[in-house]
Order: sequence, then C-alpha cells, then structure tokens
Amino acid sequence: MGASKHSKGEYIRIAAIIALLGNAILAIAKITVGFISNSAALIGDGIDSSTDVLISIITLAVVRVISKPADPGHPWGHGRAETVATAFLSFVILFAGIQLIINSISNLITGEHNMVPSTMAFAVTLISIIGKLLLAWSQHVLGKRAHSSMIKANAKNMASDVLISLGVLAGLTISVITDSAYADSIIAILIGLWIMKTAIGIFLEVNLELMDGTNDKEPYRIIVEAVNSVEGASNPHRARIRRVAGFWDISFDIDVDPKSTVEDAHGIAGEVENNIKQRLENVYDIMIHIEPKGDEESEAFGLSEKEM
Repeated sequence: MGASKHSKGEYIRIAAIIALLGNAILAIAKITVGFISNSAALIGDGIDSSTDVLISIITLAVVRVISKPADPGHPWGHGRAETVATAFLSFVILFAGIQLIINSISNLITGEHNMVPSTMAFAVTLISIIGKLLLAWSQHVLGKRAHSSMIKANAKNMASDVLISLGVLAGLTISVITDSAYADSIIAILIGLWIMKTAIGIFLEVNLELMDGTNDKEPYRIIVEAVNSVEGASNPHRARIRRVAGFWDISFDIDVDPKSTVEDAHGIAGEVENNIKQRLENVYDIMIHIEPKGDEESEAFGLSEKEM
C-alpha cells in the first residue's frame, strides 16, 4: 500500500534532511577542490550540488505548509504548495545551468583558468559519483513511499547529477591526457546544458499538475471497470481526474434507473466508489453525480466512456 496522508510529511522531511546533509558535504568538497585544482567542470558540479542544498531547505519549509489541515480559505488543504515549490525549484535549477554555461564560455574566450586540473579533482569526483548514487536511490525510495512529486523530481535531478560527475571525470581525464584545460571547460558547458534540460523536464511535468492535467490513463480505465462491475450503474461520463500533491481527486457522472429510490442510487454510487478505491491507491476524494438513464445532455467538460 502507498503512504498515508499522515506519513507523507514525515517521509518528505526525512528525504530532505538526507539530501541536505549529503549535498552540503559534496558541494563544499567539489567547489573547494575545483578552485584548488583549477577545474571549471568540478566547480560547476559543485554549484549544481549547491542548488540541491537549496532544494532541500525549501522542501523542509514546504513540509510545514502541506502538513496544515484544511481551513475555510483552503478547503482542499495545502497540498498544492508542494507543486508550486517544485515549479519554483525548476527555475532555480535552470538558472544554475545558464550561469555555468555563461562562465564556462567566458573562460574559453578569455583563457582564464587555463591550467590543467590537478589529480586531486579525480578523487573528489569519484566520491561524488558514489555519493550521488546513494542520494538518488534514497530520494527515489522515499519519494515513492510519500507519493511526492517534489521528492521524485529531486531523485531524477540527483540521478542526472551522476551523469554530470561522470562527465566531469571524462573531462578531467582528457585534460590530463592532452595537457589542456579546454576539455574541462567544454565539459562544463555540456553539464550546464544537461542541468537546463533537467530543469525544463521537471517544470513541464509539474506544470501538467498545476493545469489539472495528467498523462496517466490508468485511473480512467479503472473508473470504467468499476462502474461496469456494479449492477445498476452504467455510462460513466464527464470524468475529470487531477492530482493534488500525489493523491487522486476524481469526479464523474453515472446513469441509474430513473425509477430508483434515492437510497438505492446512493448505494450504487457508494459501491462504485469502493470499487475504485480497491483498485486505485492514494485516492483523495471521489465525487459521483447520479443521472437518470436516458436523460441525454451535452457534456461541456470531462471525458466520456468512449474517450476513457
């Protein structure tokens, strides 16, 4: 089973603390050794780890918000704060990538930092690869348990950091072999482009949730199966599904016999709702509207059974 609403904040908090401590150590080591060893790529990798530290700090702040209960001003709760924070983080990551590219291009043009990086950078880069693998794994596991888009996005970000560190390692190797620092700066530019790509991917994914959209068609299929498995229920239509901080908010209409009593219709809707919850994890709310069978009306929004 997935994480309950009560444990979600706890999982996010643990993930944020692990990421904060791990990335802070790696960022300090990479930036310090990057300057000492004259490696622009390693400094760029350290800057990327620094953005991960900022992500963790913001994540801890978000936990306080999403843990608040619903109130008159926020009847749906405060879960969307996580989505908004994730969108903000994508811009932070994008800015870091752009800044790294600008600095690296400037180094190539002006010839600054043209010394070949020292071998000290190799050791820190290898440690970074191992550390990032462990951090990405921990964020992935905790993100799945919490059903948190923010932690899952951070896991993807850290997984891409492993590739960044591998790129740094390749740049250092080429620089030493060719006795030139240009390869290091070029790798730094490629790292910046990768950081930008990661940021754009995170934003596009979270923007879909902000727009109340979803690429996941499985919940719609489950709705159709749940309705068709209940005697007396038919024609699921005007279906709308959205994500609220990792939980499903579902609304749709069904047809019942127009001669059914209110009690019978309510029982049918309740059975459909239970069927959905048995088949789909992390349901926040289900709203089912009852309509008399044969009463055709135009559907201004939502999906029909055929579209689902």
